[in-house]
Amino acid sequence: MKSFIVLSALVALTYAAPQFQYQQQPQYQNQFIPILRQNQEINPDGSYSFSYETGNGINAQEQGYLKNPGIKDAEAQVAQGSFSYTSPEGIPINLKYYADETGFHAEGAHLPVPPPIPEAIARALQYIQSQPQQPQNQYQGFRG
Repeated sequence: MKSFIVLSALVALTYAAPQFQYQQQPQYQNQFIPILRQNQEINPDGSYSFSYETGNGINAQEQGYLKNPGIKDAEAQVAQGSFSYTSPEGIPINLKYYADETGFHAEGAHLPVPPPIPEAIARALQYIQSQPQQPQNQYQGFRG
């Protein structure tokens, strides 16, 4: 009976152990990384810009402004920029982005892309789009 309890406890400990442990990259641990260049500008109209470059190869820049200031329900913060660095695997990462009232949009060769739409589905979507829209009655399915 004791051996069953000990065996059960060991099995429980095995399943409770972490399955993945993140190993921190020792590349820059406890190392001073200098900022080689840094600029920032904030203007009275709300527009701004910043950029920087670090000693380990990180570069970033961004500009932004307030679109339609003072117009209720039309104001939107707009920003565009880019950054680049080298991944721990040695792959250069370059990302360009913009953000506005439509959301955040990013471009980069390292980002995943969706597979192409199958031809049959593309044809079906074209067919649906070519059909005239019918007015919808909110009570259409209810008959009394």
